Amino acid sequence: MKTLILSLLLTVSNLSIAWAGDGAVTPESNKTAIDLVQAHADYVWTMVAAALVFFMQAGFALVEAGFTRAKNAVNIMMKNLMDFSVGSLAFWAIGFGLMFGVSKSGWLGTSGFFLSDFSPDGDPWVLAFWMFQVVFAATAATIVSGAMAERTKFTGYLLYSIFISALIYPIFGSWAWGSLYNGSGWLEGIGFIDFAGSTVVHSVGGWAALAGTIVLGPRLGKYTKDGGIKPILGHNIPLAALGVFILWLGWFGFNPGSTTAASKDIAMIFVNTNLAAAAGAVLAMITSWIKFGKPDVGMSLNGALAGLVAITAGCANVSPTSSVIIGAVAGIIVVFAVIMFDRIKVDDPVGAISVHGVNGAWGTLAAGIFNMGGTSAKIIGVQLLGIAACFVWTFTAAYILFKIIDMTIGLRVSAEEEAKGLDLSEHAGNAYPDFEVSAYSQK
Repeated sequence: MKTLILSLLLTVSNLSIAWAGDGAVTPESNKTAIDLVQAHADYVWTMVAAALVFFMQAGFALVEAGFTRAKNAVNIMMKNLMDFSVGSLAFWAIGFGLMFGVSKSGWLGTSGFFLSDFSPDGDPWVLAFWMFQVVFAATAATIVSGAMAERTKFTGYLLYSIFISALIYPIFGSWAWGSLYNGSGWLEGIGFIDFAGSTVVHSVGGWAALAGTIVLGPRLGKYTKDGGIKPILGHNIPLAALGVFILWLGWFGFNPGSTTAASKDIAMIFVNTNLAAAAGAVLAMITSWIKFGKPDVGMSLNGALAGLVAITAGCANVSPTSSVIIGAVAGIIVVFAVIMFDRIKVDDPVGAISVHGVNGAWGTLAAGIFNMGGTSAKIIGVQLLGIAACFVWTFTAAYILFKIIDMTIGLRVSAEEEAKGLDLSEHAGNAYPDFEVSAYSQK
C-alpha cells in the first residue's frame, strides 16, 4: 500500500514536471520529484511530531494534578495552560532568535526575533522548525509547575514562564543546538551529545525547579518540628497514571521527531525510547518494592518518566541493549533521588527534580558512555562539561529570577490561602464541585 501511494505521488509529480517542460520525463525531473516528495514528508513528520510533543502538556497537567491535592487541581491546569500560552509568545518574540539566530560568538543568536526570518515568498521551513521547537520550550517551562505546586502565586508563575521561555532555556539551547538553524553553539562545537534534550530541555526544567522550590520553601505540614517527613498524598493516582501514559506517547514525537526528517533513522529511536521507559518503570518498581516492602505506584510511574528522560540524549546513538541499561539505571536513581531531596527538605510534590534534573544529567552522561561510535575520556569530559554548564547557568539564573519575583510581586501565597487551596484563593473555583467540602480543607 505504501509503495502504491508513493508511486502515485511520483507519477503525478513527474507528469507535472513533464507538462511544464518539453513533455519528456528525464532523470533530472525524477530526482526533482523524489526530492519534492521527501521534503513534503519531512514537513508532515515534523508537524505530527510537534503535535505529539504538544500533547505532552496534557500529560504533565494530569501527572501534576494527580500527584497533588484536589484543592489545587484548577491551579495546576491554569499553570499548564498559561506556561504554554505565554511561553509561546515569549519564544516567538525573543527565545527563538536567541536560540537559533545567527551567532558568531557561539553564545547566543542575534537574528530571527518575531519570526523575522519568515517571508511569504521564501522557504517556509522556518515555520515548521519553529513549531517543533516551541513545544520543546514549553516542556522545559512546565516541568517547574509540579515541583512548585500547591504554594506558588499565579502571577509569580506567569512571570517566571515568560523568562524561562524567552531567556533561560533559549540561551543554553543555543550553546548545544544553535546550528540546527542559523546559530553555532560553543558546546556543540566541541562535540556535546544531546540529540533530543536530556540536558537542553529536561535538566533545564529540573534545575529551574530546584531553584524555585528552594526559594519557595516546603508546603505547610510537610516536615515536622523534630525533622520528620509527613507524606502529603496526591488525590488521584489514576489521573497521574493516565498522564504518564500520555507523556510516554508524546515522547514518540519528542525523540524520533528530533530528526525533523521522515527517514529510516526514526525506527531505532522509537525502539530505544520505548525500551528505556519500560526498563525505568520495572527497576523503579523493584527498587521501591525492596526499599518500602511494597511496589510503589508513584515511584513506578516516575521510573517510566525517568527512563524516558534519560534516553532522550542518546536515543539516536546508542543501541537497544544500552537503552535498557540506561533506563534501568534511571529507574533506580529516581527512587533514591526522591528520597534524598525529601531528606534535605526540598519539597517537590511530583518528583520533577529527580525525574528531569537528575536523570537528565544521567542520560546525557550515558549518551557518551554508550555511544555506538565509541567513547573516550574526551567524549565523557565534554558530556560532563555540558551537564555542569547547564546546572550553573540554569540554577543561577532561575534562582536570581525567583528571588527577584519573591521580593517584588511575591512568589508564595499566604498560609491561609495555602490551607484553603489555590483553586479558591487564586481562581475562585474548584475542580470537583460535587465533592464534600472537606475535600478542600485538607492541610
